[in-house]
Order: sequence, then C-alpha cells, then structure tokens
Amino acid sequence: MALTRSDTRGHDREIVRLAVPAFLALVAEPLFLLADAAIVGHLGTEPLAGLGVAAVVLQTAVGLCVFLAYGTTASVARRLGAGDLRGALTQGVDGVWLAVLIGVLVTVPGMLFTEQLVGLFGADAAVAGPATTYLRIAFLGTTPLLVMLASTGILRGLQDTRTPLVVAVAGNALNVALNLLLVYGAGPVEGLGLAGSAWGSVLAQVASAAALVAVVVRAARREGAGLAPDLPGIRAAAHAGVALVIRTLTLRAALLLTTYAVTLGATGPREQAVDLATHQLALTVWTFLAFALDAIAIAAQAITGRYLGAGDVAGTREVTARMVRWGVVSGVVTGLLLAAASPLLGPLFTGDAEVHDRLVAVLLIAALGQPVAGVVFVLDGVLIGAGDGTYLAWGGLATLAAYVPAVLVAVAAGGGLLAVWVTFTVVFMGARFVVLTRRARGDAWLRTGATAVR
Repeated sequence: MALTRSDTRGHDREIVRLAVPAFLALVAEPLFLLADAAIVGHLGTEPLAGLGVAAVVLQTAVGLCVFLAYGTTASVARRLGAGDLRGALTQGVDGVWLAVLIGVLVTVPGMLFTEQLVGLFGADAAVAGPATTYLRIAFLGTTPLLVMLASTGILRGLQDTRTPLVVAVAGNALNVALNLLLVYGAGPVEGLGLAGSAWGSVLAQVASAAALVAVVVRAARREGAGLAPDLPGIRAAAHAGVALVIRTLTLRAALLLTTYAVTLGATGPREQAVDLATHQLALTVWTFLAFALDAIAIAAQAITGRYLGAGDVAGTREVTARMVRWGVVSGVVTGLLLAAASPLLGPLFTGDAEVHDRLVAVLLIAALGQPVAGVVFVLDGVLIGAGDGTYLAWGGLATLAAYVPAVLVAVAAGGGLLAVWVTFTVVFMGARFVVLTRRARGDAWLRTGATAVR
C-alpha cells in the first residue's frame, strides 16, 4: 500500500523527534575523543600516536558491550509498545546491574595487562610508553561508561532521547574543562600531560553515569519497578546480548585489524608514528560521523521495537523505508561536508605537516563512502530494534571473513595507509551494505510481541 502524504509526514515527525536529540547526543559523545586528540596533539606526535593505540583498545573493550544500549533499547521499546511500562523498566534495571558486573570484570584485568595489550600493536617504544600510561588510567572509566550505555538504552527504549542529550553535552563540557586543567595545569594544579587527559575523561564519565542512573532510578520508583539485583533477570539480559556481542566483536575486530594494518605497512619509527597519528585522527573523525549517521539508527531501534511490540508490521515496513531514505540523504550531506573540511582539520589537532598532508587524502576516501554508511547504519538499527541479533552476528562474521584477506593483501602489496583506508571503505562497508539490504528485503526479521525470539 502506497504511503499518503499524511503518513509520510507522520513518520518524518516521529523520526525527527527521536533522531535530532540522538544526533546531538551522539555528536557530543565522540567529542570526548576529539577533545582528547586536540589537546594531546599539541603535546607532540608520539603522545598523539600513543593515544591512538590506547583509544582503539579502550573502544574495543567498551564497544563489545554496546549491546547494553542497543539490546536494552529494543527490549524496553517492545514492552512499551505492548503496554508494559513497569516490565520495561524492570528489564532495563537488570541491564544496568549487568553493566556494573561486566565493568568490574573488564577493569581489573585491563589494568593488570595494559602493557601486553599495547604490545599487541607492535608500536615503537616512543609510542608504546604514552599508550600504556593513558590506557591504564582510562580503564578506570570502563564501569561508568558501561552504566552510561545501559541507562541510555533504557531511556531510548522509553522514546526519550532528550535526557541522554543533556547529559552528553554536560559531560563533554566537563571533559574538555578537566582535560585542559589536568593536561596543562593552572594555578596550584600541576599539569600531568597525557595522564591528565585520561584522568579528565574518567572523572567526566563518572559524573555522566551518575546523572543517567538518577533519572532511571526515579522512573523505576515511580512505576514500582524493582531496583535490587535480580540474578535471573541479569542472566536473561546477558543471554539476550550474546548475538549482539558477536556482531559487535566483528566490527571491533575490523577496526583493530585496520589499525594493525597501518602499523604493519609503515617503514621505520618516524613513518609509523606519522601513519598512526594520521590514522588516529581519521578514525576519530570517521567515528564522529558514524555516530552522527547513527542518530537515525537510534530512532530505528526505538521505533522498530515499539511497532513490533504493538504488532504493527505494516507500520514497521513503512517507517523503515522512510528511514533508509533519510540515511542516504544524511550520508550524502556528511560526505560533502567531510570532503570540503578535509584540508582544514589537520591543523586543529597537530602541527605536523606530514600528518596534515596524509590526513586530507584519507578523509577524501572516507567521504566517498558516507552514502553507503548512511544506509548501513540505518538498517543495522532496524534489525537491532527487531531483535534480529542472530542474523547480525552471522552477517558480521561473513563481512569480517571478506575483509581480513583483502586488507592484508593491500598491505602486502605495499599500498600503505591510503590502501588500507580504500579497502576499509570499499570492502568492509560494501560487504555490510550487501548483508543488511539482503535481510531487510525479506520478512524473517518481522517478529511481533512483547519479546523477540532470538
């Protein structure tokens, strides 16, 4: 059945209502890393390269647990669509407790084996030292970050993307202020250099997590939902997230492999430091744009879960088609903006002329892939909202299987940094596009009811 103009406007209003605050919040979140990169970049190329290695490790540890946000959004939205608000909040609280448990299990070994984790990248001592310093401190922020993920997922599932926006903006502002103070010092506060950047981020993450938890606790008490740890509920939340962990693991593995390929393709300590610094800046900008495009995916998770929870298959199809169009347009816009801004971004982060030159070329490659990325992120959000984690896990493994040999061949052929980014954009993102569009055309993911069969 064709959509009427009224239907289209209704879907657009719903997408905008959820996506705009999510967009602003997601843009604010990667500013934690952008601020760190800008501040640390002026300490020198080696500290910036060290931050790049540390950031990849930390993002991988936290990124594997993104199901705490995505899975919680979908499950809470389904129960909301089915009219069970108390059950939605109870399920969300179980997710927060799971976040605390996982956070402890990641932080302790992470701090104990920091040097070994950094050593996996084969970086020169001038880069490995700063990376170890930053990462060991930054691991203290793991539990707050995971609690932020779970709490944000609850609020999104409740169709509230404004509260996470307020917390993200406030947390980012605090992060910038603390980084400037602790890195360079002021008055009686002595500058700590790279370590100060790590401490500033950790303190800002703790404050942000506390603010989000306070909102969730108030809502749970209002609806009579339990706040104490519930072991069966925590186990259920963990079990439901297994497929999304596998899906996320394949994504993080691809990013880790990309960083490793950049390290492997460099010749000599100076070349390696420049390539890693350039790659870190490009990856930070790419992540920034990925989060921006992911705003529609966040709306997709919340809307898809709610529609399927209410049994509205036709509405799910209609709003999915509309969101895909939004994804294409958003990708074109971000691609054009990135291409135009590429010569201007390097000097904001570092004074190294070699990094400036290489960064422009890498960012132009990334800009060409933005329209495809827009569709990929939207459909990923739709299938997460539908609880289609098993397919996403298998699809992620298939995508990784295609990317691994391709990027290794690119490095072996001597292509270097640019070849790695071309391979990432064409092979990795292209494979994800094929996997997701193939699934979206079928009906297997359109499961209705308060809970999704995984």
